[in-house]
Amino acid sequence: MDVPRLVWVLTITAIVALLLFDFFFHVRTAHTPTLGEAAGWSAFYVGIAVVFGAGVWLFGGAGMGSEYFASYLTEKALSVDNLFVFLIIMASFKVPRPDQQKALLFGITFSLVARTGFILLGAALVNSYAFVFYVFGLILLVTAGRLLKSDDANGRSADNVTVRLAKKFLRTSETYDGDKLFTSVQGRRVMTPMLLVMVAIGGTDVLFALDSIPAIFGLTQSVFIVFTATAFSLLGLRQLYFLIDGLLDRLIYLSYGLAGILGFIGVKLILHALHENNLPLLNDGRPVEVAQISTGLSLSVIAGVLIVTLVASLVGVKVHATRAEHQVIGPQSEASKPDPADRE
Repeated sequence: MDVPRLVWVLTITAIVALLLFDFFFHVRTAHTPTLGEAAGWSAFYVGIAVVFGAGVWLFGGAGMGSEYFASYLTEKALSVDNLFVFLIIMASFKVPRPDQQKALLFGITFSLVARTGFILLGAALVNSYAFVFYVFGLILLVTAGRLLKSDDANGRSADNVTVRLAKKFLRTSETYDGDKLFTSVQGRRVMTPMLLVMVAIGGTDVLFALDSIPAIFGLTQSVFIVFTATAFSLLGLRQLYFLIDGLLDRLIYLSYGLAGILGFIGVKLILHALHENNLPLLNDGRPVEVAQISTGLSLSVIAGVLIVTLVASLVGVKVHATRAEHQVIGPQSEASKPDPADRE
């Protein structure tokens, strides 16, 4: 379905307006959001994404609507996983709690701009070279396998290329000056660590795009849906950070759920590549008759995996807590028993 230019203009205008609203009414004045504030605005942005998806379903049809919701759910789940690394970055740079909002918003905005470039590049490759689906599929399968490893599933690190380069080339002052990007030290104008944090968050999120963009192209080839699902998954990420800050450690099986989703989409991409095959080395350059995975099935699988992951994580945390409690109480109860020798 071709999206009219007016719809593009209105959509981009609305997204930019939401970012500006977020900055001027929430981030401009440094403060730490309350739990109620974070919950309310998180629900607001999710609601906007759902209403937009309903509009896509109404005017674009069930197929396009299913593609949007499958893409949005996948991107949102991946963005939640990104929050683990954001927490590590904030802790490693010792960002004051009230100033974290500004760093997050600017990093997310930079990421949205950069991801738009990736989306346009990916769309050009997909439209010109059918073998790109093989490449995207393999990327997702490798990523899924990496997430299944114990080290990657349970430990995350902010020590990536972007952070190392930022620390090397961006010379900053030793201390923060509120949420300012520049300050004066001994009469000289220098950058503050806040700029370094913004670059680290934005650059790290761009690295995550190397997995998420192929994943979303595995669900739809509509540039409009890819762009809007990516944008709406990033909008509200700042509020979500403060909302589930204390709950992230409870999502102990999130990486395994994401591995399942990425692996499923990777298989879907390879099946699609076989169906559209034009590589001379495979089946003499002719399409291969294989089963195709429908968008409706994709949406059901993604939603189902996320629900199972959430429930399993919450149950798993409760079981671990109960076991830990028994291990602590057990020895104490034995030690508290009176010694028969004492009675004598």
